Amino acid sequence: MSEMISVDTIDGSGSFQAYVARPEGTPRAAVIVIQEIFGVNPGIRQKCDDWAAKGYLSLAPDLFWRLEPGIQLDADVPEQFEQALGLMGKFNQDAGVRDIEATIKAARKLLGDGGKVGVVGFCLGGRLAFMTATRTDSDASVGYYGVGIDNLLGEKHGIARPVLLHIPQADHFVSPEAQAAMHEGLEDHPKVTLFDYAGEDHGFADTFGKRRSDESAKLADARTAEFFAKNLG
Repeated sequence: MSEMISVDTIDGSGSFQAYVARPEGTPRAAVIVIQEIFGVNPGIRQKCDDWAAKGYLSLAPDLFWRLEPGIQLDADVPEQFEQALGLMGKFNQDAGVRDIEATIKAARKLLGDGGKVGVVGFCLGGRLAFMTATRTDSDASVGYYGVGIDNLLGEKHGIARPVLLHIPQADHFVSPEAQAAMHEGLEDHPKVTLFDYAGEDHGFADTFGKRRSDESAKLADARTAEFFAKNLG
């Protein structure tokens, strides 16, 4: 069962929409799916539905609501890809993390009884998942091909709960030097796990579309499912 709900901002300045997929029966925990630069599009909603099928309450907040509420773009359409890059350039990431925090609070309220909440993000969402791990009380955080995490390593002291990062080694948005910096900065952190994917590029775990690399996507998703089962329930 899926629906749209309204989530109030942390500072009470407004509200935004979140797609919600509910499991049958009592949720084992909640998973927040953090969008790419393409909005809460069919691929992101399908990821929520997939988590609900695994027994999790799943929410995907519309993080671009201050720019263009409800935007849904297709990575395989060049004009829409350019439009997405333009939105990313205007997007306030700090505000986005606060909106994710508000969504975590909303998920906890829906769960009740101290239920755990994790986050999983892709592309821009992968970066935001790392920021969520350093700045909020998310119970577990997963990032797929997060961009610019090497520039956020000064925040790693804020990581108090488990983090999993999926790193495609042929990511044309994340240089080998940036990947090396991530390994050097995070490999010895007791809460962080890194997985590399040789030959894979950005977007390899898309739900569908030309960027998807099926075998590696299934491997990464299985690792994420195992990680959430261990750390969320």
